[in-house]
Amino acid sequence: MSVIAVFRQKTLDLLHVYVGLARLIIPIAIAAEALARMGVITAIAPAFDPVMSFYGLPPELGIAWLMGMLLGLWGAITLIFTLVPVSELSVADITIFSALLLFAHALPIEQAIIRRAGPGLLATTLIRVAGGMIYAAILRGISAATGWLEQPLQGTWQPMAETQGWGGYLIGLTETMAWMLVVLLLLGWLVEALQITGIMDLLGRLIDPVLRLAGIGGEARQFAVIGTLLGVAFGGGLLIREAQSGRIPPRQILAACIFMGFSHSLIEDTAIVMALGADGLAVLWGRLLFALIATALVMRVINRLPPSVFEAWLFPAARSKAGPGQDRAA
Repeated sequence: MSVIAVFRQKTLDLLHVYVGLARLIIPIAIAAEALARMGVITAIAPAFDPVMSFYGLPPELGIAWLMGMLLGLWGAITLIFTLVPVSELSVADITIFSALLLFAHALPIEQAIIRRAGPGLLATTLIRVAGGMIYAAILRGISAATGWLEQPLQGTWQPMAETQGWGGYLIGLTETMAWMLVVLLLLGWLVEALQITGIMDLLGRLIDPVLRLAGIGGEARQFAVIGTLLGVAFGGGLLIREAQSGRIPPRQILAACIFMGFSHSLIEDTAIVMALGADGLAVLWGRLLFALIATALVMRVINRLPPSVFEAWLFPAARSKAGPGQDRAA
């Protein structure tokens, strides 16, 4: 297949993805704006205050966080500046909030993929959300202690900034959706170009040795690399087939899935939140370093669990494939 044909097919795929996202985002964005104008957001925001105040964030962002966990990154970022004026946010705020989103978004879809690879749905979801909350807390602690990133937010892209009246809002929503299509196409084409030119393989080889530090070895390492660079849908999707073949030990599958949960889609998702104004050092290199350390620590604990506990709580699929009391993770 020629390069032109590859990019044509990629464009069609991205347009299909965009249409699906638009059908989700537009009704939710309009509903959120209507609720905000009716005072409902102000009324329910205090319910999120205990968590958001811990991170020094406006309680209204708790609603965007919830939407992000359910619908994905795009579902959250189109609400951020609808719920909270840009003038009230700092670079630290958007960086900390981005950390929460990067670790845990689109959970119903992505965790379903992880579950098909074998790990338990509840356990891996809790580990993933907890990882994001811990990393965001670290960023908050550093910022509060040093004043790091406390300057006013001046992101290069501010979707759905505050507007006057419904006419201005709908124009802003249309512009946001148009920019969202541009960003989605550019990032999709970039990833495709990196794959065609072999740069993606080079990045994979650079990351591969580092994964050993997190306790991810053997064939599971290549799927963790793919998930880190391209996302859970790619890495987890490929891992499902290998997991069903029985060639990769369950504990290695779990390690790869935990690492992917912490650091997936390192290129695309990072570029999106950086466009909003998040600090690149924190959302890229800091996130990757945290993912390595956290995965190593979590797996050190998990590797000490007896097979019965491991199979019951962390990898139910092992119980159906192996006999009672057997754990194939050598």
